[in-house]
Amino acid sequence: MDNVNVSEVRNCIVVGHGTCGKTTLVDSLMHKSGANDRFGRVDNGSSLSDCSSEEKERKISIFSAPLHLMWKNHSMFITDTPGYADFFGEAVGAMKVSDSAIVVIDASSGVGVGTHRTWDEADKYGIGRVIFVTRLDKEEHSDFLKTYNELVSEFGKKCVPVTLPIGKENEIRDVANIITGEKVGQLEEPFKALVSKYKEALMEAVAESDDALLEKYFDKGELSDEELKSGLKNAIIKGTVVPVLAGSGDREIGSQELLDFIADYMPSPVDVRPLEIDGKEIKADKKEPLVSFVFKAVTDPYVGQLTYLRIYSGVLRADSEAVNVTIGSKERIGHIYTIKGKEQIAVSEAGPGDIVAVAKLKNTHVNNTLCGSGTKISVTPIEFPKPLISFAVYPKAKDDEEKIGIGFHRIAEEDPTIKVERNSDTKELVISGMGALHIEAAMHRVKTKFHVDADLLVPKVAYKETIKKKSDGHEKYKKQSGGKGQYGEVYLKIEPLERGAGFEFVNEIVGGAIPRNFLPAVEKGIKESMIGGIVAGYPVVDTKARCYDGSYHDVDSSEMAFKIAGSKAFKDAFMKAKPILLEPIMNIEVVIPSDYMGDITGDLNSKRGRISGMEPKGSRQKVKAMVPQAEVFRYSTELRSMTGGRGTFTVEFSHYEEVPAHIAPKIIEEAKKQKEK
Repeated sequence: MDNVNVSEVRNCIVVGHGTCGKTTLVDSLMHKSGANDRFGRVDNGSSLSDCSSEEKERKISIFSAPLHLMWKNHSMFITDTPGYADFFGEAVGAMKVSDSAIVVIDASSGVGVGTHRTWDEADKYGIGRVIFVTRLDKEEHSDFLKTYNELVSEFGKKCVPVTLPIGKENEIRDVANIITGEKVGQLEEPFKALVSKYKEALMEAVAESDDALLEKYFDKGELSDEELKSGLKNAIIKGTVVPVLAGSGDREIGSQELLDFIADYMPSPVDVRPLEIDGKEIKADKKEPLVSFVFKAVTDPYVGQLTYLRIYSGVLRADSEAVNVTIGSKERIGHIYTIKGKEQIAVSEAGPGDIVAVAKLKNTHVNNTLCGSGTKISVTPIEFPKPLISFAVYPKAKDDEEKIGIGFHRIAEEDPTIKVERNSDTKELVISGMGALHIEAAMHRVKTKFHVDADLLVPKVAYKETIKKKSDGHEKYKKQSGGKGQYGEVYLKIEPLERGAGFEFVNEIVGGAIPRNFLPAVEKGIKESMIGGIVAGYPVVDTKARCYDGSYHDVDSSEMAFKIAGSKAFKDAFMKAKPILLEPIMNIEVVIPSDYMGDITGDLNSKRGRISGMEPKGSRQKVKAMVPQAEVFRYSTELRSMTGGRGTFTVEFSHYEEVPAHIAPKIIEEAKKQKEK
C-alpha cells in the first residue's frame, strides 16, 4: 500500500477446524481495528468474511476471504478460510501466499481434524504460527489449561502461552500478557502461579532459536525482556515457538492483544525466507522487478472477474501493464483493490506482501505469475488437494447439456479442486470435488449463474474387458444382394498382453491370402469391436491379435467386407479366450484418531480392500489400502459418518485388476439391462 514500509506489512492466514470461531475472530479484528464500524456477525448475515449468499444461507465459510486492516501503522492482510474439509482447497491456496498463520482453537471442543490438516499444510510451507484459544466464555467445558495441555500433547512443548485469561472459568473478562507483565496482577489462581513457569518456558524456547541467546540463557539463567522480545519473532519464523493466546472472539476479549502481537512479533515479508526460483532469490523489495502470483479468482456480480494476487517483489500499479509469464501474454492492469467483504477499495499501487484483487484480466487464471516487462520468473504452482468424490451430471433438460458443461468448467477455473471431464469410456460428464457439500455448492453456483439444473448420480465404473488365454477366431463374410457382392475371410489368433499394454495388431499373412491393402480394414474392424466391448460393452484392452490367414474375391472383396470379417473373427476368438472384466483399483490413505482403527480397517476389508500398511501420525493413525473404485464413490460421506468428521482421506487411481468371479456376472447383467433401455 502507499506509504507503508514492507517491514510493516503483515500477511496472516486464519485457519482451524470447522465452526471453531475463525470468522467471528476475524470480524472482531476488523471491528477492533476500525476497519469496520460495526461488529459483523455470521448469525445475522453481517459478517465481512462470510459475505456470499451461499455462506449467509449455510452460515459457514465456503471461500477464503482476504481482508485488509491498519493497526498501529501496520498494513495487515488477514485471510479467513473455511474449516470444513469440503472447502479445504481454499485454505491451501491462501496458505501458499501467507507469511504466517493464526490457528484458532475452540476451547470447548479442542483440537479437531481440520486443525491437523491446516497445521500439516503450514509445516509444508514452513510458515510460523500463533494459536488463539477462543470461546473461553461460552461452554461449561471451556477450559484454557485443558486445551493448552491438549495442544502440547498434539504439537509439542513449543506451544507456549503468552496471554492468560483473567476471570474464573467461563467468566473470562480480559487477558494478561506474560511477556510485558501487563495485567498479570489481575490473574486468579491457578494462572497466577503459572506465570513464572510459562515465562521461563518461553525464554527457553526462544533461546533455542538463536545460538547467541542460548549462550546468554545458559550463563545467566534468563533473558532480559528486550532479548525475549527481539528473539521471539525469529523463534516464530523458525518454528521453535508457537505462542498461545487466550480470548473470546465473540466478546472481542483478547482481540486487541492479538493485533498487537501480530504487529510486534509476526514476520513481515522482509523477515521470512525469500522465494527462491531457479536459484534466484525474490527479495521483498519495492525496488526489485514486479513478481506477483495468482492464488484465487472469483466472479463478482458487479465488477465481474476478480483475480487475487500476492505481490512478492516490486510494485503493481493501477493503469499499467504486466506480463503473464505462465502463458506468455500481456495483461492490462486497470483498477487495483483491497477487499473488505463485498466492498472493493481502490488503491493506486501494491507492494511486497500485499494481497489485492484486479478486475477483468483476460487470460490470467489461478497459479499464473504476473511480472513486469523483461522479467521471466514463474512462481511454483499451488499443489491443490485431489478430488475425493465424483458425480455423473445429467441435465434435467436435454438441451442444457452444453450449458451444464460450460458452467462447471467456469466453476473449475475459479476452484481448482473441482475437476470436470467427459469420461470417454462411460460417456458421462463427471464432476469431482472434495466432498458432497463441495459439489452441492458448485451445482448451486451453476444453477444461479447459468440458469440450468441437473441430477447428480453415482458415476458408472469404467470397467474394461480382456482375456486370460490364447484362442483362434474365424469369419467368412459373404453377402450377395443382386449387384456386386461382399466377400472377406479372416483367421485370427489372439493372446493376452501384460496389464497396461493396450492393443497390438500383427500381420502374419503370407502368400497374399489377404491383399495388403485390405489389412488396415481388418485392424480397424478389430479396434471398433474393442471399443464397444464383447462381453458387457466395456472397452477391450491388453490384447494382441495376429491375422495369419484368410481369403478374398477379385470382384466382391472390399474394405468394408474385411472390416466386418475382422470384427466378427475377433469376437469369435475373444469369447473362446476366457474373457474377464477388469476394474479400477484405487490407492487410499485414511488418517483417523486411533480409537477408530478397528472400525476403519473392518470397513475397508468389507469393501474388498487390501490393507497395505499402517503407521502412526502424531496422535492419529494412517491406514493405507487398495480398494476397488466401485466401493469408494461415497467414501467421503461414509468416513465422516463413521468418525464424526474426525477422519480424512486421499484417493488416487492405482491400476486395473480382475473383477472377482462371483461379482462379474452381476456387472455384466446390469450392463445388458442398461443397453436395452
